Amino acid sequence: MLEAALLIDSAAVPASNGETFERIDPVSREVSTRACAASIDDAVRAANAAARAFPGWSATPPGERREFLNKAADILIRRSDDFVEAVVAETGSTMAWGQFNCRLAASILREAAAMATQATGEVIPAERPGSFAMAVRQPCGVVFSMAPWNAPVILAARSVAMPLACGNTVVLKGSELCPRTHGLLGEVLNEAGLPKGCVNVIHSSPEKAPEIVEALMAHPAVRRVNFTGSTRVGRMIAEKAARHLKRCLLELGGKAPVIVLDDADIDAAVDATVFGAFFNQGQICMSTERVVIDERVADEFLEKFRARADRIRASDPRDPNCVLGAMITETAAQRVKGLINDAEIKGATLVTGGRQEGVFVDPAILDNVSPAMRIYHEESFGPVASIIRVSGDDEAVSVANDTEYGLAAAVFSRDVGRALTVAQRLETGICHINSATIHDEPQMPFGGVKASGYGRFGGKAGIDEFTELRWITIQQGKNEYPI
Repeated sequence: MLEAALLIDSAAVPASNGETFERIDPVSREVSTRACAASIDDAVRAANAAARAFPGWSATPPGERREFLNKAADILIRRSDDFVEAVVAETGSTMAWGQFNCRLAASILREAAAMATQATGEVIPAERPGSFAMAVRQPCGVVFSMAPWNAPVILAARSVAMPLACGNTVVLKGSELCPRTHGLLGEVLNEAGLPKGCVNVIHSSPEKAPEIVEALMAHPAVRRVNFTGSTRVGRMIAEKAARHLKRCLLELGGKAPVIVLDDADIDAAVDATVFGAFFNQGQICMSTERVVIDERVADEFLEKFRARADRIRASDPRDPNCVLGAMITETAAQRVKGLINDAEIKGATLVTGGRQEGVFVDPAILDNVSPAMRIYHEESFGPVASIIRVSGDDEAVSVANDTEYGLAAAVFSRDVGRALTVAQRLETGICHINSATIHDEPQMPFGGVKASGYGRFGGKAGIDEFTELRWITIQQGKNEYPI
């Protein structure tokens, strides 16, 4: 059984009240992790530690911050086996997914390290004679980060890397569904030698999570909040942040469409859709939920798509040959099955898949999906692809935009100019032409619009999120005042 302590002021400590909670392995149904359950006092202590560390860390030269983050990336790769063990045991994902998480998380740390010297400003022409005016970016203070379970190493690293690179200190609240995985990241950063209190990691039992979050958001030293997770919870975070006048960055749910135009390379579109719809059991915010396809090529696409999906079966993630692992909980699997059943009752055709046994759901393809069905509107967060047939580019854009979400999208066409025109009309923060909806690079501005949230991780956009822009002037010569 894995253990997960709190990390407060760079020390691994139990909860002050001695409480713990357990995470159950979704496949074996045995206890995978026993984690310390923080109290409000523990959360406040973590924020206080981060506040004490902020003056020193914010004054640390950017080159030193870069060295710490690069060292953390090296340690993370060295400890990949520990992370993979925790990811499989806590989330039911495959070993390959855990390994991919480690590689990308290390890249995120290294990219943030490279950005440590890029928090630049500008000189602005001033109206007043003798005045020299500057716009400068400075660290904002303590950042409160919340990371989810579905890409646990990647998204935890993303939630802390840029804040640290910019000179902020961090309190990371780990997910109740993968406390050991998130705790490991704290260990890695601690081992890299970051100064005392720069990174703090707390865990909370599910029932106490709201009050822990509230306490941290209310803490006067916390100046930024970043949250990756569901739109339902994201709305609550935004409301709380607004009450405390705390700026927040929200990366929430998605309902990503892949648009297949009538001149698309069908084989390439099928490859991208199999990956986009089924990778990590469809439990990715960028997962391909909808295939919006021109009716003239729909049958050809569907025949090839079905053949590929038929060869994939959900199985035990500890099997080295496993391609599709478990859903995060049996409740999640049952919800996906319920969406499939609802669609069938209302006229959709289940082309293939959809077997649900416990936490396992085989890849499912639904044809002729319509707005009358729940799956047309709701994020499934499972291995289900909905086929929606359209006639022409205008209808394709209209259907693709017919959702409250707006994170990722993809367009397939041999005419890149045509595809770009379609892409520019889509209401999403991200769009890939002739590539899958699932794609991430640490230097890119990652984020959504509408109910998929606001703000951007990555590159200079990330610097803007985690720094304050200040106006500073230097006056030379004598000032004249009216009174």
